[in-house]
Amino acid sequence: MLQGKTIAFLAAPEGVEQVELTEPWRAVQQAGGTPRLISTKHGKIQGFNHLDRADTFDVDATVDEVSASDFDGLVLPGGVANPDFLRTQPAAVRFAGEFFRLGKPVASICHAPWTLVEADVVRGRTLTSWPSLRTDLRNAGATWVDEEVITCTDGPNALVSSRKPDDLKAFCQAFVDVMGS
Repeated sequence: MLQGKTIAFLAAPEGVEQVELTEPWRAVQQAGGTPRLISTKHGKIQGFNHLDRADTFDVDATVDEVSASDFDGLVLPGGVANPDFLRTQPAAVRFAGEFFRLGKPVASICHAPWTLVEADVVRGRTLTSWPSLRTDLRNAGATWVDEEVITCTDGPNALVSSRKPDDLKAFCQAFVDVMGS
């Protein structure tokens, strides 16, 4: 359970795969935790259902206003545009990397590991992702596997990863278990 725990969700102003935000968000709430949406600017972020615009979501704080020490864990939803934008934002990369330096659990799905590659925190770790990131992750020193969900504890923190929206049930269960322990 996540009772009393606050989990950061890091997303770009536009391009997050909506279901990869909403399903993990719901899992945190159902486990008794408090999810908070962190982005690079105030206002709302735009969700997408693959390439189609979907709902908007209110940002709780920006990466410049918070620190990993304010949270018990981090969820990085995917979509192609979301992590591609985040990895070009030094404050977002710093924020994600802080969770590793502090030994706090991180969960990433789909294309989200791009942000972790930029933060230089996947070296020596085993994870999964959308298949097109395989070479990027290997070049960054990670071991890439094609599995529904991976929980890697070889490093300073637990890292949960999944490939795609079809893996969300297993992904949510794994990261809630890790963040709740």
